[in-house]
Amino acid sequence: MNKEEKLLAIRKLVYELAIASNINNDLDTLLAHLFSMLENVRDIPLEQRGAIMLLNPRGRYFQVAQFGISPAWENPMQWNSASFKNREISRSCLTEDIACGDEAIGDGHLSRMVLLPVHAGSNGLGYIALFTAPNYAMDAVCTDFFNDLSRALSGLVQRALINETLSVRELELEEARAEAIRSLGIASEYRDNETGWHIMRMTNFALAIGKAMRLPEEQRDLLAVAAPMHDVGKIGIADSVLLKPGKLTPAEFEVMKGHASIGAKILEGKDSLIVAARDIANSHHERWDGDGYPEGLAGEAIPLLARICAVADVFDALTSTRPYKEPWTVDAAYQWVISESGKHFDPVIVRAFSEAMPEILRIRELYRDDIIDPKRVLTLPPIRRRENVWIPWDESLSIGIDIIDEHHRYLFDLVNDLYAVVINKRGTRQVARLIKSLDAYAKVHFRAEEQMMDHYAYVGMDRQLHQHHAFEEKIAEFYEELHVNPLVAQFDVLSYLKDWLIHHIRVEDAQLATLAKN
Repeated sequence: MNKEEKLLAIRKLVYELAIASNINNDLDTLLAHLFSMLENVRDIPLEQRGAIMLLNPRGRYFQVAQFGISPAWENPMQWNSASFKNREISRSCLTEDIACGDEAIGDGHLSRMVLLPVHAGSNGLGYIALFTAPNYAMDAVCTDFFNDLSRALSGLVQRALINETLSVRELELEEARAEAIRSLGIASEYRDNETGWHIMRMTNFALAIGKAMRLPEEQRDLLAVAAPMHDVGKIGIADSVLLKPGKLTPAEFEVMKGHASIGAKILEGKDSLIVAARDIANSHHERWDGDGYPEGLAGEAIPLLARICAVADVFDALTSTRPYKEPWTVDAAYQWVISESGKHFDPVIVRAFSEAMPEILRIRELYRDDIIDPKRVLTLPPIRRRENVWIPWDESLSIGIDIIDEHHRYLFDLVNDLYAVVINKRGTRQVARLIKSLDAYAKVHFRAEEQMMDHYAYVGMDRQLHQHHAFEEKIAEFYEELHVNPLVAQFDVLSYLKDWLIHHIRVEDAQLATLAKN
């Protein structure tokens, strides 16, 4: 390759890669295009395999894209060459040998790579590794070629990172909106006899019903944010009525019914989240047959999300203790909801409620009001477990406290959901959403576990508290890293979660079994 050929090849590569990058920011696709184009460049004996390795803030490299080799989560290569042991990234391309651990190549096999440094201004991001023939040495022309190619690829990788970072920012704007709405629900909770656990259970019941109905993801997202607003109007109800420990008089009940209209007035606005919250607050006491309040709506005139919340709210209210009543049994409440199909409730939603009962019963145990009894035997209907998950639940992980085991299974489900989002390339936005969901549920689990440990005077509680807080801080750190290098952070958090969760259960939580034996 002479200098003119090199310049022509670089211009063509940069142009075609830029076009490809405009179509798709997926770095695997970028690598595939790169190798396809490099096949036509003479004098460079490249093999059809390579990877993009990016650096995390703690000096560890992660394989975030690949071509011709196994993905990191299937068969991780041992990237143990000198460059990948050094967090200082070269300013110039170089060749280096590496002992590959990929089964397709054979353990211990030495391969040579051309390493193209990836930089964003003065900051080194990582390397693009292109495997080449053994003993390949770059001449001056090829060195210039790869350095120019490195600069072009750095720009494309940086653009992909910026686009992913922008999607995190968009999510944060939505979350800020949602948080403002949720704060109203929290305010109403503090004025009521009902608990925050009721809001969590009711919301998750509604989501389970929505999932059984095959609602689109956008509607389920609205439901998740808006459902906690169902009783926001209770802010406007007098304490003498709202906090009365006994049964309300007919006149008092008429006052209480006003909370639906008050909620609708509070939630004025045209934002989609506000509209969904207003529909739920105003209409979750309407009935399918038209005998509800405040407007006497009937059938499909009642907003869909409000119809779903009506079932979820009533079922939890019936099965929960209140100052003015004892809880119904789950079976009695279930049978009553079924009997009200076509009268109080939408028949389609009642059928979805029945289909979702295994998940609803699970949610009741995960979000309990009372202190966990370590000796309580949990009898739940079987939930269909997903096959071929990244971290399968192993019964050897059971610690002998049924409810804690169920908490752990749910954490496994959330981690596997996160894994599925990452490997299916659903984007950093979805990664961020799931990290927040996992963080929120981990806090629920930790607080319930800590309450149990405190009640039963568990001797290892201080150590558990330290580990719980360290975990929460780490997840917050990963979420912040999504703003800097989202492609690395998503692989980094998966690696951490897998190692931490299994180790914590086997080493720390296993010792909680003593509480069940005492």
